[in-house]
Amino acid sequence: MDEASYDGEQMQEAEGIEFWGHNGGGTELGVQRLNGKSTSELRKEFVAPAVGMEFESYDDAYNYYSCYAKEVGFCVRVKNSWFKRNSKEKYGAVLCCSSQGFKRVKDVNRLRKETRTGCPAMIRMRLVNTKRWRVVEVMLEHNHLLGTKAYKSMKKMEMGTKRKLQSSYNAEVRTVKLYRALVIDDGGNDNLNSSTREVRSFSDPSNQLNLKKGDSQAIYNYLCRMQLTNPNFFYLMDFNDEGHLKNVFWIDARSRAACAYFADVIFLDNAFLANKYEIPLVAFVGVNHHGQSVLLGCGLLAGETTESYVWLFRAWVTCASGCTPRTIITDRCKALQGAIAEAFPRSYHRFGISHIMRKVPEKLGGLRNYDAIRKALLKAVYETLKMTEFEAAWGVMVQRFGLAGHEWLQSLFEDRIQWAPVYLKDTFFAGMSTAWTGETLNAFFDKYVHKQTPLKEFLDKYELALQKKHKEETLSDIDSRNSSPSLKTRCSFEQQLSKVYTRGIFQKFQIEVEEMYSCFSTTQLHIDGPNIIFLVKERVLSEGNRREIRDYEVLYNRTAAEVRCICSCFNFNGYLCRHALCVLNFNGVEEIPSRYILSRWKKDYKRLCALDHGSNSLEVTKKVQWFNQLYQSALQVMEEGVMSLDHYKAALQALEESLNRVHDVVEKHD
Repeated sequence: MDEASYDGEQMQEAEGIEFWGHNGGGTELGVQRLNGKSTSELRKEFVAPAVGMEFESYDDAYNYYSCYAKEVGFCVRVKNSWFKRNSKEKYGAVLCCSSQGFKRVKDVNRLRKETRTGCPAMIRMRLVNTKRWRVVEVMLEHNHLLGTKAYKSMKKMEMGTKRKLQSSYNAEVRTVKLYRALVIDDGGNDNLNSSTREVRSFSDPSNQLNLKKGDSQAIYNYLCRMQLTNPNFFYLMDFNDEGHLKNVFWIDARSRAACAYFADVIFLDNAFLANKYEIPLVAFVGVNHHGQSVLLGCGLLAGETTESYVWLFRAWVTCASGCTPRTIITDRCKALQGAIAEAFPRSYHRFGISHIMRKVPEKLGGLRNYDAIRKALLKAVYETLKMTEFEAAWGVMVQRFGLAGHEWLQSLFEDRIQWAPVYLKDTFFAGMSTAWTGETLNAFFDKYVHKQTPLKEFLDKYELALQKKHKEETLSDIDSRNSSPSLKTRCSFEQQLSKVYTRGIFQKFQIEVEEMYSCFSTTQLHIDGPNIIFLVKERVLSEGNRREIRDYEVLYNRTAAEVRCICSCFNFNGYLCRHALCVLNFNGVEEIPSRYILSRWKKDYKRLCALDHGSNSLEVTKKVQWFNQLYQSALQVMEEGVMSLDHYKAALQALEESLNRVHDVVEKHD
């Protein structure tokens, strides 16, 4: 079936329908009458669009979306329409927010002001076999103020109604002008008039971004450029009641693709915001299949409030296809605790140990016997293996140095189940636990941002940082796939994982294999049903380069192919420790059980993940999910296709062949 696509650039209005928006406070800015009913009478009848809704006709569907738009506060236009070959019968359409897209290049210099923001809000409809119109795709989120325009339908209103609404309309226009001054004009917040500055002086500073001169223009230019040049780019803006920019979230196409693979464990880096940097940046950071940090989204927040963090998390979930992280690692922050409990109630929220340890000199440095206190603290945190051992070591430290009244240490102990390693053994961290001395969570932008880095400079460095990280990942993919790591032992475990794991992860696991030789004794302690408890002794390097012997208990169940060490290396790092490997070897096991070979570390993880999602997506009618999955697969081809001319030719040929196969499918259905 041939499709004739119609791009509806002008505003489409349903006959007999009048609609306006409403402001954030709920003040009605217009009156709508449909079949003799007023807006207030119809309000309860409207619900948000959802996939699967059906209508008797296209006009019914259009009228419904227009009425919904009125309730929410935006205007509707027809973005695309599709008609059957040699017929005027319509079988598909996309209705979108009037702020969708941007001006065409040839129209940029016209005097008419730009009103489009690249808004993603839309519904896609299709005529189905039942001759009804079904909604097959929905995007509810807008990236602009709602209810801030006087729509064309104002011309249809009676003069009496217009006069009655004039005061509300004038207030709304002022908000629009303020919004335009903030986001479009080049002067930043410094150019607001004196009356506006006076109002702001009494407002809560955490209720709006502290933008310098030129920052607003830089944000606007960056988001517009990325929306035009970066496929699948996504952003949202949050405004306060006065129309000031409060919070911003954005995520580029590669980061959106990475969310499908590496969003199981997330480190929320809010150090720039918490430490009062020039840019109030918050970054979602994950770890890829090479153990490298990967960006999963960014935000600028007005302040460290629960409200702002909840908005940020919900914005991230919107672009991440609703996925929920298994574990979230953050700094200790009351606002974050409340926000995560609200936005991610099923996720494990843990505090980064490295963040806590970095504050030790600041919090304890002024105490007498600081060096001894620090040594005792590190010993309790990193060298205890059981909860009772940790609590006993902590109690000895507090009693010995008279720290019972120290507020920071007391609060740390109260929060211990969220940061102390002995309490986190059932939490999966994918290598971001920092459960061993000297490990730190590296911020994604550490080398690109200092405390005085201005926003405009950061936006340029942001793209450089992403390009560098993406190149590192692509080169690591090629290296892992095309070369074999050198083996350092004759252990079958080493040979087994060298064939499936990426080079970066395998080299970390290889250290565990080598250190099996520092474990000099494996003995059976006792049997508990199918479970056998073994004791593994290891010589470890301690302070002063002295060797000391430590005992590690390992549970082994041959029937269930289960092996668990008390050090919990598998949950912390994603691979088995030297102690568990010794027990497997002791019991004559020559291959690591499949349950301990994680797919997320495999060389072909992205391809396997895409195929797995693709099989599930056939049961889902949401085309936006199909698009995301296809884009993730195509992105791998593009990233490696630019490595050389030969790579480019091979990738281009593969894409052309794929497109031809898709065309063949379309022709079969015609």
